[in-house]
Amino acid sequence: MKDVIQIRCKNNKKSQEVPNGSSLYEIFRAFNLEMDFGPVSAKVNNKVVGMEYRVYKNKDIEFLDLHSASGLRTYTRSLFLVLCKAVHDLYKGSKVIIDTPISNGYYCNLKLGHAVEDADVEKIRTRMQAIIDEKLPIERFEIPTEEAIELFRHLGDEAKVKLLESIGSLYTIYYKLDDYKDYYYGSMLTNTSQLHLFGVEKYYDGILLRVPSQENPAELGKLIRQDKMFDVFKEHHRWQNILGISTIGDFNAAIKKGFSSDLIHVSEALQEKKIAKIADMIVERNNVKVVLIAGPSSSGKTTFCKRLSVQLLASGVKPIQISLDDYFVDRLKTPKDANGELDFENLHAVNIPLLNSQLTALFAGETVELPKYNFHTGLSEKSGVELKLEDNNLLILEGIHALNPSLTEQIPDPQKFKVYTSALTTILLDDHNYIPTTDNRLLRRIVRDYKYRGYSAQETIQRWASVRAGENKWIFPYQEIADVMFNSAMLFEFAVLKTQAQELLEQVPEHCDEFAEAYRLRKFLAYLSPLPQNALPPTSLLREFLGGSSFEY
Repeated sequence: MKDVIQIRCKNNKKSQEVPNGSSLYEIFRAFNLEMDFGPVSAKVNNKVVGMEYRVYKNKDIEFLDLHSASGLRTYTRSLFLVLCKAVHDLYKGSKVIIDTPISNGYYCNLKLGHAVEDADVEKIRTRMQAIIDEKLPIERFEIPTEEAIELFRHLGDEAKVKLLESIGSLYTIYYKLDDYKDYYYGSMLTNTSQLHLFGVEKYYDGILLRVPSQENPAELGKLIRQDKMFDVFKEHHRWQNILGISTIGDFNAAIKKGFSSDLIHVSEALQEKKIAKIADMIVERNNVKVVLIAGPSSSGKTTFCKRLSVQLLASGVKPIQISLDDYFVDRLKTPKDANGELDFENLHAVNIPLLNSQLTALFAGETVELPKYNFHTGLSEKSGVELKLEDNNLLILEGIHALNPSLTEQIPDPQKFKVYTSALTTILLDDHNYIPTTDNRLLRRIVRDYKYRGYSAQETIQRWASVRAGENKWIFPYQEIADVMFNSAMLFEFAVLKTQAQELLEQVPEHCDEFAEAYRLRKFLAYLSPLPQNALPPTSLLREFLGGSSFEY
């Protein structure tokens, strides 16, 4: 074995030799790096690992801090561990469910044997801070999976037992904090002293665990009430209770028992029932003239619009959809972003005065000629298509800015019905491992972009940060003003997406930055039993991404 190995550090673009078997902490110090909020983890050959990792071969290494999404996930998982340890210490026989990412934090459902009170929140906060102040090591162990199953069965954690029994891995990693043992998906901090900031608040019948902001890790993420979104999560939990499935372990067990058809049919029926209910709400408001539908990328807005239109027709209302894309201003007037590029996601890329004047005229019974945006010339043109609304007509307007009050500022609120749609994942890996809702949309987009736009998974992942930035600026601030929220996520969809996404993710080269995200998604998909897409009905919302839909796009 060589005495020294060569390390290339991406942080300072330098290379040097270090002793073989050095830990990442030792390598970090050898390069004399400084990080205000790190290192918390690192990419080793573009795979994210914890700082306890030891290196025995030449490697490329990039150290991560809390400004990175991966680093913040490592911090957050470690905070989950401290929370679970604190509740375990204070309330024997209790249970913690890390349930829902909400309000820039994580809603945690606590089973304490009594209703959660303010005094409980204070006790948990105090105990968590004590665990952090004690500077306890977070120890990592790798054991045969059958031993891990017996370990968690002995601890009474059936959710982890079901998960580990269903994935078929040979070895399993678990973590130990003092006398408390737990399983987490992904890298962890090595000591509780690294948790410099957290918050615990009473939130409905549980608590909200708050974490540092990725933009400024010295501060907690801003607390934003998201009551309507929380109601949507609760509604889907009720649906999961109907099906008896709340975790991936439950799901895999159901698939193994041959219940996949039932899962698909009931999930699709529940979603259709929700769409029908939204249509009824619109019809009951006699003065509604336009339905405004917004949501982030890959939320299934297009199929939702089509299925909503079918339900409206069944209620005697004839919907007419107009495209916001046709109301773009001429390209010379399009705003530019910070990099000087044309910013088509900017609100003011839309000809707001024209849109409002035409809507006002239509609702007054007048005839208007709709515009047509020529993407080749970058000019707004006349389409030659005239529109006049009949008594049973209803406009549907879908786009990222649809809920922004400035878009339809001249239209009275009673004439507008606002819908926010997104893919809000509600199924958990197990009680302590939630699944990011953005993973759902990213996997959808990877499959769709390859199938319909010719983009590789690498290209889609590369664009994702920019897409998310646009959503944070133009979509998410207005989601709570919706009249109704629609969750387009399907309980079974990860298992169906896996059949197409996994192969695309495997094509991302190891040498590129996007490999780390592709590898993380592949590891996640490995937990799931696959489902063939031919089991889906042709009207399924997932068909928008997978293909085979009976709707025209």
